[in-house]
Amino acid sequence: MKATQYRIGDMMTCAIANMLQDGETVFHGVSSHLPMVAMALAQNMHAPHLVHLNIPGGMNPSSIKKAAYSSAGSDLLASAEAYFPLEQVFDLSMRGKLDVAFLGGVQFDLYGNVNASVIGDYHQPKVRLPGGAGSAVLIPTAKKAIIWRTKHDKRTFVEKVDFVTTRGNLWKIVTPLCIFENRGGKLHLDSIHPTSSLEEVKENTGFELLYDEVKYTQPPTETELSILKKIDPFDYRSLEF
Repeated sequence: MKATQYRIGDMMTCAIANMLQDGETVFHGVSSHLPMVAMALAQNMHAPHLVHLNIPGGMNPSSIKKAAYSSAGSDLLASAEAYFPLEQVFDLSMRGKLDVAFLGGVQFDLYGNVNASVIGDYHQPKVRLPGGAGSAVLIPTAKKAIIWRTKHDKRTFVEKVDFVTTRGNLWKIVTPLCIFENRGGKLHLDSIHPTSSLEEVKENTGFELLYDEVKYTQPPTETELSILKKIDPFDYRSLEF
């Protein structure tokens, strides 16, 4: 399949969906349209028994076609199989029962530290960010944390984060250029998207790239793209780009 037949948002969504396994319990938070669509894609492809949890508390909503802009609207509850409130998600994670949590951040370093608090000095920051919120609890306690970021540059992937908001069970980071995987406490280059190159990833990463071999992410299939059009007709997966 040629790269021109899909967009990078499609690439990232399908890559994330393929990380999810049937029967896993998976949570996404606010402003999380891309992983929300990826979860629905996985349910429609290879993981029909995946359990979808979200901030409104709607377990396994039957449709995301009218999902609110925040990806945390009441519509996710209205079409749900059951009610599972947010406080129970934290409890579930701390008991070791949450398989995957989708979370965000602004800065990341080689050691998987996540900064979502400040840019610059903590006491006199250049930019004050939203803070850890749920990620400070879920990244250390969920079995696997997956982070997605629609920007990949040296301001995002830095040698040392300005502030450590959280660290823990960070598993993978998906960007428009590649996928990083945490191995032995360090981020390794897991795969490069077919739309990018090793040189481009190196030029836009502020720490040394670790990898055993150069691998490429599987591009979206025609079936995946067809299902995406059905489950995400308003193209929520592209909102962050």
